[in-house]
Amino acid sequence: MLSPKQVVCRWVDAFNSGDVESITALYHEDAVNHQVANDPVKGAAAIRQMFADEFAAAKMVCIVENIFEDGQWAVLEWRDPLGLRGCGFFQVINGRILFQRGYWDKLSFLRQHGLPVE
Repeated sequence: MLSPKQVVCRWVDAFNSGDVESITALYHEDAVNHQVANDPVKGAAAIRQMFADEFAAAKMVCIVENIFEDGQWAVLEWRDPLGLRGCGFFQVINGRILFQRGYWDKLSFLRQHGLPVE
């Protein structure tokens, strides 16, 4: 079974490839993904749709700065080529993500990618 750190490494690979199916497969069916700039997304089907929409809207790249592991948790500190920085907390149970919370500056992201500011 994969450790939390190994799951997050696979998550980064799938994210950087824009691979909706591979990234979704890393989540439990009843997982929650809460990017604090947005409302929580609940369930693998909704998480799949979230990634499909996001990957279609912008080319995103996650450059790993650090990954820390403690018990069921992995913490990812990241940056992207445009200068955005953030971090994500992943609770991994039985090799799959049950809960994820991410912190990043949504306004900066929207402006960097030329997307409408809400």
